[in-house]
Amino acid sequence: MEINTLILGVATLLFAVALIALLVWAFKTFFGKSGGSTRRAPEKRLTVVETAEVDSKRTLYLLRRDDVEHLVMIGGPVDVVVETGIRWRPQPQPQPLGPPHDDVIIAKTETPGRPEYPKS
Repeated sequence: MEINTLILGVATLLFAVALIALLVWAFKTFFGKSGGSTRRAPEKRLTVVETAEVDSKRTLYLLRRDDVEHLVMIGGPVDVVVETGIRWRPQPQPQPLGPPHDDVIIAKTETPGRPEYPKS
């Protein structure tokens, strides 16, 4: 058996394996995720609400898990839970302003002139 035939056989085998892998990837990409499956991604339960640097090593994190917030200080020699069990209530949406009442009168006032100071 010649070396050229052996190299050609190995190259053909590698090409066939790469082609099969490409076909499997394409099938999973186009038909695997949406092919009749209505599964949604789970909702994120943990979020970082706010951070504040205390100094160069320590940072305060306000974390929200479900409807409860936790204040945690990370960094320095130890990590500390500062406060836990803070109940989270969403802020109420501001109501749009309506038209002013009929009895509201906006009076125009004159601005006073510049005061004159005695010259010394």
